[in-house]
Amino acid sequence: MVMLRGRVGGTGNPFNLGEATVVRSAVRLGEGPLGVSYALGRDKRRSELAALFDALLQDPLHHTSLMHALITPLAQAQAQASAAIQNKMASSKVEFFTFVRGEA
Repeated sequence: MVMLRGRVGGTGNPFNLGEATVVRSAVRLGEGPLGVSYALGRDKRRSELAALFDALLQDPLHHTSLMHALITPLAQAQAQASAAIQNKMASSKVEFFTFVRGEA
């Protein structure tokens, strides 16, 4: 379990929002690198796979091929999804103008 904390308005005083379950995994590839993962929720397999990929990415034999075949396409898909959300939000943006009457 971890305590989730928030801030009023993102910058105000911190407060405890609630608790959440977290799964932690550590995977060692033989005598090689140790991969570690924390995953929100209770999905053990997801955490194990993340730790496995963490260990594989630390291994020079697998790093380049994994970056090319897995990480780069996932990063591009994430960037496209983020851009789509930003475009959707921008289309509904409302701008407010203040008019000044006379001289103050």
